[in-house]
Amino acid sequence: MIEHPGRKPPFIERLLLVAAASLAVTSFARISALPPPHPVFEVATVKQNKSGSSGGSSTFENGRFIATNALLTKLIQYQAYRITERQIVGGPKWLNTERFDIEAKTNSLVADQLRTLSRDQRTLQTQGMFQRFLADSFKLVVHWETRDLPVYALVVAKKPPIFHEWKESDGGPGTEASTGKFSANGVTMADLVWSLTQELLREFGRIVVDNTGIKGRYNVTLKWTPETDSAPVSIGTDGTAPLPDSGASIFTALQEQLGLKLKATKGPVGVLVIDHVEMPSAN
Repeated sequence: MIEHPGRKPPFIERLLLVAAASLAVTSFARISALPPPHPVFEVATVKQNKSGSSGGSSTFENGRFIATNALLTKLIQYQAYRITERQIVGGPKWLNTERFDIEAKTNSLVADQLRTLSRDQRTLQTQGMFQRFLADSFKLVVHWETRDLPVYALVVAKKPPIFHEWKESDGGPGTEASTGKFSANGVTMADLVWSLTQELLREFGRIVVDNTGIKGRYNVTLKWTPETDSAPVSIGTDGTAPLPDSGASIFTALQEQLGLKLKATKGPVGVLVIDHVEMPSAN
C-alpha cells in the first residue's frame, strides 16, 4: 500500500491494518504457547558387553543415565515406554540376548529443569528422551497396535473402595514394593495396575488393566502371600479369579484390604510393534 503524507488511510484500510496486527500478535502468542520439544541426551555411547553375565544395572541421576549389561528389551520396557515384555511384538532375537553398556547425559540446564517438574511430567519428558535415544542409537522404528489379550480387569468390589485419597500434607508421591507387599503414597490407578501387572504377568501370564473408573491419587498398602507355583489359576463361572482356600493371595488381599477385585477376561491391549532396529556400530 502506498502512503501519502498528510493523508489518513480510508476506514477499510485502517481496519485491515488493525486486523493484520492482531493476527500477527495472536499467531506469535500461539507459537510462544506451544509446548517445548522433549529434551534430549546430548552425548551418548553404546558398547556391546561381552562379559557373559546375566545381571545388569542402571541408574538415571542428574541428567546422566548409566546402564551396565543391559538388554534392549528392558530399555524399551522400562525407560522408553513403560510396558510389559508381552506388549513388545516383532524384532530380531538379539533384542533378548545381546547386552550393552550405555552412558548418556544431557546438559545441566535440562537436568535442573527436569527436577522442577512433577513426577508425571518428568516421566513423560524422560520417556521422550529415551525414545529419541533408541531411535538415534539403535535406529528403532515402532508403531502401536491394539490386540485382544488375556487380562485381569481391575474393578471395584466394594463401594467406596478401602483406601484414602492422597493429600499434599501426606508427603511426596512414592512407591515401595517387595515380595508380597506393595506400599504407595499418592499413586494413580494406572500406577497400581502397573505394579500388579509386574506380579501377575510373571505368575499367571496376564496383564492388568484399569476398569475401576477411579481418578485421582491415593495412599495404598497391600500385603499378600505370593503363589508357590506359576501355573495359571482357573477362572470361576462369573469370570473372577477364584479365592484360595487358605492364605491371603493377592486376589483375596485386593478384595479385603482395598475393596477391589480382579476379573479374568480378554480385552484390548496396546502393543508396540518393532518395525526396524539395528545393532549399533562399535564406538
